[in-house]
Amino acid sequence: MARRIPSLNALRAFEAAGRHGRMTLAADELHVTHSAVSRQVQQLEDVLGVPLFEGPKNSLRLTDAGTRLLAGLSPAFDQIDMAVRLVADTDDGPLDVSCPGTFAMRWLIPRLHRFQTLHPGIEVRLTSSAKPVDFTRDSFDVAIRVEAGPWPAGTEATVLFGERSGPVLSKALARSAPRNFAGLPWLHSRTRRLAWSDWCARTGTPMAGGTETEYEHLYFMLEAAMAGLGVCIAPWPFVFADIKAGRLTAPRGFIESGKDYVALRRARRHRKSALFCDWLQAEAREFIAAS
Repeated sequence: MARRIPSLNALRAFEAAGRHGRMTLAADELHVTHSAVSRQVQQLEDVLGVPLFEGPKNSLRLTDAGTRLLAGLSPAFDQIDMAVRLVADTDDGPLDVSCPGTFAMRWLIPRLHRFQTLHPGIEVRLTSSAKPVDFTRDSFDVAIRVEAGPWPAGTEATVLFGERSGPVLSKALARSAPRNFAGLPWLHSRTRRLAWSDWCARTGTPMAGGTETEYEHLYFMLEAAMAGLGVCIAPWPFVFADIKAGRLTAPRGFIESGKDYVALRRARRHRKSALFCDWLQAEAREFIAAS
């Protein structure tokens, strides 16, 4: 049975206007004029026989019919976008990369300008996540994770470097710190609640901390350590620059955690993903050599 679908251009114009709440923003996104968006929305209302917006021009709001239509169109256009990107194989355009937030802030973003210089036509779009990867469900192109293999089925893995972790604290606090950090405040993050117990087990150090403070994000915890609020277990890539600059010190060094930083992508030809993973691997080699 043939689908009864109005003009896709009209549906796109309405979806963008409804999502942004302003036709001028929709026009900017679609690279058309404000009047073109308004005209497309009016044509869609004529076809459907119901108003989709109400209120004055400078303060439009969705009608009930517009709200229901937008709720169906937005995920539909997201699915179309994902389907197109899954089969496209170009070396320009957007590249969606998922990675843990602190990794992005502390390691990836400070280096990303070099990738943009090499590949100015590729727009890297970052999202923060450390969840298990499932490319049958997820829409991103590349996922950077800290894991121990085996990697998920249907993925191609590029190992960047092994994870090494160790206790770090401010130099002022380190001057009076005992070797086992007994009595000092021990800092934790929600995403790595077992970091201290794992490190103690691997080094044979008794659990002898003082007060314990938990932070929602790992980068909050690192900032607290630099401020002298306690000692925390941190991955080497996240604190390399701070130790080099003297903001932190690591009196016990760093030990392997048994996990790797790895870039995962779909096991099929995709030029942008391959270019990005090759660049990541080159940056990882340079980082290892420098550190």
